[in-house]
Amino acid sequence: MKITLLGKDLQEIQTILQPYAVPKFVAKQIADWIYVKKVRRFDEMTNVSKKLRAVLSETFEIGFRDAIEVQTSVDGTRKYLFPAEFGSVEAVYIPDKDRHTLCVSSQVGCKMNCEFCMTGKMGYKGQLSTAEILNQIYSVEESDLLTNIVYMGMGEPFDNTAAVLKSIELMTAEYGLAWSPRRITVSSIGILSEVDYFLMQSEANLAISMHSPFHDERMSIMPVEKAYPIEKVVDFLSHQELNRQRKLSFEYIMFGGINDSEKHLKGLIRLLSGVRCRVNLIRYNAIPGDRFASSDEATMVHFRDELTKRGIVATIRKSKGQDIFAACGMLSSESEK
Repeated sequence: MKITLLGKDLQEIQTILQPYAVPKFVAKQIADWIYVKKVRRFDEMTNVSKKLRAVLSETFEIGFRDAIEVQTSVDGTRKYLFPAEFGSVEAVYIPDKDRHTLCVSSQVGCKMNCEFCMTGKMGYKGQLSTAEILNQIYSVEESDLLTNIVYMGMGEPFDNTAAVLKSIELMTAEYGLAWSPRRITVSSIGILSEVDYFLMQSEANLAISMHSPFHDERMSIMPVEKAYPIEKVVDFLSHQELNRQRKLSFEYIMFGGINDSEKHLKGLIRLLSGVRCRVNLIRYNAIPGDRFASSDEATMVHFRDELTKRGIVATIRKSKGQDIFAACGMLSSESEK
């Protein structure tokens, strides 16, 4: 079985190639061909000797994988289905004026079993490797257009922290895409030990899925609340010395008649007062066979305006790609839908 180079950092590539007497500068050239020039075959590495290219082809593979399927929404959103070791995963390209966002997955399925999420309903199948995470970014047709990456696809990123952090490291490395970490956001349900580690290891932005300010209610739709109560998550983040350039946001899907009352609005204000953050209010995208419906527009605008009046920055996130099951909470492998 060939060794995959995608997902390896420069030091790892240099170490792997040592038995072949490859100079360090050549290893750096190979990394450049993979991470900057995005070549798919060793034959395309024109400043590497033909002899070495032949040796590389025998033992290694670059590791890019084409999409199995691509679907395009009426609003321009595109959903890609990529192969992975434990099944398949979806990534979503979201164009919005000058902003070109890719929502990437970190796992095949998910262990967290949030009631409102289609990925959770398919269960957990396996972890994505760093290469499989990066492949989503490099193999979408719009790869060169991307301005932002959000880890908000299938899976809980902090249940696969090592691979997620490695992928961010390679995206931000000087020998890689050299992206600013400010263009990257990782979304989590709030696994505190991993959140703490992430904050120490990366300067990327953080989003926490809240969806209710109340313990019992949140636990009824998000089992993780039992281990990591949202009160503790918010308290922990409020005491962190976060770089002012790092964005902290809380995701709040609004379910009609469930978490969109005045009581919930007051609970949000109480919980987040004094915390330097943003609240993203999200329309619920219905999935087959569930009990939820989205809040109406007037209620969402009311929440946004009242939070803003209390000094809490709030926005209503645009919902795109519903017609191809590409919107928030709707991702799963095609066979599961």
